[in-house]
Amino acid sequence: MSAIRPQWKSAANLRSQFVKYFKNEHSHGVVKSDSLIPHNDPTLLFTNAGMVQFKDVILGHVDPPGGNPRAVSVQRCMRAGGKHNDLDNVGMTPRHHTFFEMLGNFSFGDYFKEEAILMAWDFVTNKDFLGLPAEKLRVTTHFKDSESKRLWQKISKLPEERILSLGDEDNFWSMGDTGPCGPCTEIFFDRGDDFKNDDDRWLEIWNLVFM
Repeated sequence: MSAIRPQWKSAANLRSQFVKYFKNEHSHGVVKSDSLIPHNDPTLLFTNAGMVQFKDVILGHVDPPGGNPRAVSVQRCMRAGGKHNDLDNVGMTPRHHTFFEMLGNFSFGDYFKEEAILMAWDFVTNKDFLGLPAEKLRVTTHFKDSESKRLWQKISKLPEERILSLGDEDNFWSMGDTGPCGPCTEIFFDRGDDFKNDDDRWLEIWNLVFM
C-alpha cells in the first residue's frame, strides 16, 4: 500500500492519530477500551465491537461518558462465535482475526449522517491525515438509504459508478435479532490489479453505522 504516507506504516501511529483527529478537530471525548469480557452485558461472552461499551448510552439508559455526546475509542475485540464470527476465514486471508482493535467515533444524538460522512472522508483523504488518493476509493451504501448516497456524492465528489447500493447482507448492521441496528455505509481501498479476487482487492477500511 505505497499510497499511504510513511508515518502511517506504524499501527501505533495510526491509532494515535485517529484518536487525536476526533479529539482535537471534532471535540470527541476519549474513552478507554473496555474489558474483553463485558462487565454488564449478559448477552455477550466477549466484547465483539467498539459500540458494546456504549449500548446503554445508545438505548438511553445512562448518560454519555463525561457528559460529552461525542466519543472516540480504540476498543479491544474478540470474535470467536456468534453473528460476527470470522472463524471460517481466520488463517485463510491476511485480514481476518479473532482478536483485534476497533477504532471508532460515536455520536449520541449530536451529529448524524452528513457530519459522520464528512469526518470519515476528511480523515481518509486529507493529506494532513491519512492522505489516501480518492481515485483509489469506492463507497457502498444500503439500497434504501438514498440520503447517504446523496451525501457521498455531495461530499466526496466520487462518480456515481463508485458509490454502490447493496442489500441487507452487506450494508445493514445489527448485533442480533433485537437491539441497536441500522443501515451502514463503507469505504473500500483498491489494492490494485495484482489482486484478481475482489474480496482481496477491495479492502474495507471504514464502516459508518446509522443506528
